[in-house]
Amino acid sequence: MALALGLALPTLAGDRALLDIIGYSEDSRFLVFEEFGIQDGSGFAYSNFYAVDLLEDSWVVGTPLRMRASDEGTSLADLRQKALADAQPVLAELEISVPADVIASIGDGVPEQDGKSLRFGLPGYEPGTVRSDHELRLETFPTAAASPCIDWFAVEPLGYALTLTTGEEERLLHRDDTLPRSRGCPQDYRLYAVAVPFNSAEGEGAVAILSVYPFGFEGPDRRFLAVSLGL
Repeated sequence: MALALGLALPTLAGDRALLDIIGYSEDSRFLVFEEFGIQDGSGFAYSNFYAVDLLEDSWVVGTPLRMRASDEGTSLADLRQKALADAQPVLAELEISVPADVIASIGDGVPEQDGKSLRFGLPGYEPGTVRSDHELRLETFPTAAASPCIDWFAVEPLGYALTLTTGEEERLLHRDDTLPRSRGCPQDYRLYAVAVPFNSAEGEGAVAILSVYPFGFEGPDRRFLAVSLGL
């Protein structure tokens, strides 16, 4: 029966990267995360390390660090080990030593969830206690891009705006203008998670992790963005 159900499902292609948040610097200024997976089209394993300066809202100079296998014989596990070894000098320079605490998330398997809002707070030590109350709201809209998206895919690329609401206060965290070439040609965005440094007392270093879905070789590719919440 399970086999029959599996055969009845549509065949979908794409590249859904996974996320590993490596950690923060001691001062909560720098965040490093890895996105990794199997590339659509080639079937090659890849690993990308992003070092984000949360104060400047930019990648650290010299990053991202991207590694892709040259054939299907290299396993994802082996490729990730090599990529992590190559990233060690950056992790050491930025003093990445504080684990990340994912305090809220929207799993990919949650039904009837559009990923456009996420309510969260800082967890307390007693079970079920939350010490603050915030809501993220995500909006998408057509915008210009550095890549020729209309020529390639016959659709306008989407940008995003992210706002944070705390009580009566609403604050714009980010709004796209022209998309950078590194973003490709996105067709959607979703809120994925909120993370803070381990033992973050007041949420300093808090980030929203967004999934972004640019057009890929065989279908949509899922990648990740980190946005500082400035708590």
